[in-house]
Amino acid sequence: MRFPVSPSAFLVAALQVLILLSVPGLLQADDQEDAEKAAHALAYDQENEGYNIRAESWVRVLEPEVGKATRMQLYKGNEYCFCVAVPKKAGVHITGAVLDLQGKPSGEILPVLDGWGFVLFYKPAKTGMYMIAVHETEKGKRKRVPVAMVTGYK
Repeated sequence: MRFPVSPSAFLVAALQVLILLSVPGLLQADDQEDAEKAAHALAYDQENEGYNIRAESWVRVLEPEVGKATRMQLYKGNEYCFCVAVPKKAGVHITGAVLDLQGKPSGEILPVLDGWGFVLFYKPAKTGMYMIAVHETEKGKRKRVPVAMVTGYK
């Protein structure tokens, strides 16, 4: 019996459906764009403080019960800022922390007064893989929203 080398159109379509089904209640593109714009606005202020802001942004879905985290390689001697935001109009309040190499929450957080974002500052004592964790607080609405992060270093 011979198997095709490349996937058939049916298989590709089936995979696309599975991916869509695994993301219940897909988010609006406008909300994702609003979260990204808010994170970039926070980053712009940090650029004026001497941080080199990376061009790319990280955008994911933030679940109210779970939160979201991402791994990042951080280098001893650098000072980092993580600018994190959800759409301003969502009414969701967020907070976060850097989890150090032992898993302890660290970093200095500067929250936005309305709760929709924060800037997290961290200077690692060692080079290594760290986790940046974000979660919703009890103060705002608890719902599924896009969250965006823009990072910088100096």
